Amino acid sequence: MADVRFHPSGLALEVRGLKVILGDTQVLRGVDLHVPRGQIVALIGPNGSGKTTLLRCLLGLQQPAQGEVRIFGQRVTAEVLRRVGYVPQRLALDRSFVLSVREFLSLRLEQTRNWFWQQRSTLDGHLRAALPEYDLEPLLDRPVAGLSGGQLQRVLVAFSLLGKPEMLLLDEPTAGVDSPGEQSFYELISTIHRRHQMSVILVSHDLSMVYRHASRVYALNGVICCEGTPEEVMNADSLKQAYGIHVTPYHHDHGPGHHHWVNVQP
Repeated sequence: MADVRFHPSGLALEVRGLKVILGDTQVLRGVDLHVPRGQIVALIGPNGSGKTTLLRCLLGLQQPAQGEVRIFGQRVTAEVLRRVGYVPQRLALDRSFVLSVREFLSLRLEQTRNWFWQQRSTLDGHLRAALPEYDLEPLLDRPVAGLSGGQLQRVLVAFSLLGKPEMLLLDEPTAGVDSPGEQSFYELISTIHRRHQMSVILVSHDLSMVYRHASRVYALNGVICCEGTPEEVMNADSLKQAYGIHVTPYHHDHGPGHHHWVNVQP
């Protein structure tokens, strides 16, 4: 019999009562969240609040002590995870990693997996067809290990998109990326989201970018402290529940609706 607590039709993700214990620490203490299909949902919270642990549970890499995860109404299995793309916080590559961006991305497509037997023009044609809106031409000849932080993250997103995911998980994808690169990255994610109506779950410390791009925000600190639209969640009172400090929004002169947040010790 189906579990009537779960309602898969309109949800990309449903988490119920998730508890995770690592060593002597209960990292997640009963997390509940619901992500409608086709939204950009942000997870925010301080370091050590369990955000990465939660993503690991969604990817089947961490077994919870209690609770359940459903993706598109189904339990987490290898088959379900084929519908999910994942971009890690950072990918540490040794300088001896010799693949070019073209060769690295070609590993993801069935038509180009045996890239060493194919001409570059053939590989490029397949990549352009698979990612028509994604301008990768300037990077294709570059070694992956020699890319900047922002360039590497764009390539990792492209690698994920080649799998045609219905959901994209991003774990602090702009950590170590400079400010212009960070803004460009978030605009790219918003464009991908609009064009493909993809569900996006984003872990981020950049509250300004979250405010501008997320449809819904969950503030996590072991449990979900508050949730709602950016306007509902991202105010001093709500954020203090998650961060334990005052986080004050202020306006600047770049136009209406432009917010920044500063942390002020209580």
